[in-house]
Amino acid sequence: MDVVNLHSRSVDEFLARLDTVGDQWGAPTPCPSWDVRGLVNHIVAEDLWTPPLMAGGTIDEVGDRFDGDVLGDDPVAIARAAAEAAVTATASAVVAGRTVHLSFGDTPAEEYAYQLAADHVVHGWDLAAATGGERRFDPELVEALAAWFADREALFREAGAIGERPSEEEPTDPQDRLIQAFGRRPDWSG
Repeated sequence: MDVVNLHSRSVDEFLARLDTVGDQWGAPTPCPSWDVRGLVNHIVAEDLWTPPLMAGGTIDEVGDRFDGDVLGDDPVAIARAAAEAAVTATASAVVAGRTVHLSFGDTPAEEYAYQLAADHVVHGWDLAAATGGERRFDPELVEALAAWFADREALFREAGAIGERPSEEEPTDPQDRLIQAFGRRPDWSG
């Protein structure tokens, strides 16, 4: 699966889970520092960052305009608009072969698109776990992200981008293996 399709589909999967939040915005998530609203705010802020970064902007140029609560009074509508813009910007940047200027250095847009896709799937799982939603993702997405992440897991962990694996025992289910690789317990419940 090409990364443009992977990114777009991962965003769609996240949005499908967002549609089921209802009144559970204050529910705890597998990310101990975020409730549901905080987790969704993180993804929406990331989606808001995506267009300027994919267009060649720097972290300094973007500044703090997406800090704090970006969800406002209609979090789902704001999330959908930000996601649509992020998907368009990502596709354009990947096709053009652009470089993205991230805090840890210049990165090909294709690599950043994988990172964004992974964030949407893993935090989509977090969102589903927190709200009693559908935790199962498209197996093609899981397979593509697992293949990409296999060589990056140690690097992400060393950088503090993901937590420790909750268990040394490797799950047999591919999605559970991916979730565990990102520092979550596949059986998490709030």
